[in-house]
Amino acid sequence: MTRIFWSRVSAALLVIMILSSQSNLFGQSDTWVQYLPPKEIDCGKSVVLISGDEEYRSEEAMPMLGMLLSQRFGMKCTVLFPIDPETGRINPNIQTNIPGMEQLDSADLVIIGLRFRQLPDAQMKHFVDYLNSGRPIIGLRTSTHAFRYDNESKSEYRKFGFDSNEYPGGFGKQILGETWISHHGNHGSQSTRGIVVEANKAHPILAGVADVWGPTDVYGVKKLPDDSVVLLDGQVLAGMEQDSEAVDGKPNEPMMPLLWCRELDVEGADQSQRIVCTTMGAASDFVAPGLRRVMVNSAFWSMRMEDKIDPDAMIEFVQDFKPSNFGFNGFKKNMSVSDFLLKPATNKQE
Repeated sequence: MTRIFWSRVSAALLVIMILSSQSNLFGQSDTWVQYLPPKEIDCGKSVVLISGDEEYRSEEAMPMLGMLLSQRFGMKCTVLFPIDPETGRINPNIQTNIPGMEQLDSADLVIIGLRFRQLPDAQMKHFVDYLNSGRPIIGLRTSTHAFRYDNESKSEYRKFGFDSNEYPGGFGKQILGETWISHHGNHGSQSTRGIVVEANKAHPILAGVADVWGPTDVYGVKKLPDDSVVLLDGQVLAGMEQDSEAVDGKPNEPMMPLLWCRELDVEGADQSQRIVCTTMGAASDFVAPGLRRVMVNSAFWSMRMEDKIDPDAMIEFVQDFKPSNFGFNGFKKNMSVSDFLLKPATNKQE
C-alpha cells in the first residue's frame, strides 16, 4: 500500500515538473512575459521590450507591440515590467526594479519605453553590456531621459543619467541623440501629426507609413547629432483629434524632429549599431496604425532585415487594445504579468 502511495506521489510530481517546464518554455514568469511566434513564420530573432515610465503607459504598449511583432512577424518577444518587490505587481512608479534584465544577454534587439529609472547595478549591467555589444536599440517617448541618478549615487552607471555632466546628456543624448528638453506643444491639449521628411521619404522605415498621429504633444529637440537621419517631423495640432488643424506659425516654424535614426561605431563590434528614436510612443499613440507600422519597420531595419519590410503587411492588433490615457498615477492598479499573457485563440496569424 505504501509503495503504491509513493508511486502515485512520484507520478504527480513528474506531471508537475513537466507542466512547470512547459510553463517556462512558453515564457510564463511572475515578472516578465514572453510571446513565442508561430513556427511557420519564426524568423529566429529575439526582441526584448522594456517598460518603465510613470506617465505614458508603456506597461500597456509594450505587450501590445510584443504580440504584434511575434504573432505577425515571427520574432520571439519578451516584455519586462517595473515590479513592486513588496507586492509582485506591475507598478510604473517603482523606478528601481525591472526584473528579467538578463534576457538582454541573448537579445537581437531591445525596445525601451523608460523614464527616470535608477536601476540597481546588477540589473543595469545587462543593459550597458548590451549597448556596448553594438546591438540595436529603439527608444520611445521618454526614453530620451530614461535614467536619472541621485547626486550622491555611487553607481558605476550614473553617467547614463539624463543630466549627466560626465557623459553630457546621458544615455539619451549620447545614444539616442537627444535628452529631455521641453514640451514643444501644449501638453494635454495639442496632439501630434507625423510629417514625412521629403528628402528621406525613401528610407525603409517609412515604407507604407501614413497617417502617423497621436494624442501626445510634440517634444522639443534642441540639436540632434550630425549623423542623425530625420524621417518624420512633428506637427503641432490645435486639438486632440486626428483631423485637428495644424497650429499656425510657432511652434510649427520650424517643426521638431519626431522620428530619426542613426548608426554608431562601437569599439569591438563587427558592424555599426543601428539606433531609432521617436518622441511619440504613449500607449494611446498606437491606436492609429501609423506608429505601429513605424515600429515594425524600425525593428526590421534595426536588425538589418530591411529586405523583409512589407509596406502592406498586416499591422492589426493581435488582441483587443484599449489603452489607458496618459497621465501620472493613471496606470491600472494591481496588474500582474499574467494579465498580459497571449490568449491561446490568438496565437496564430489571422
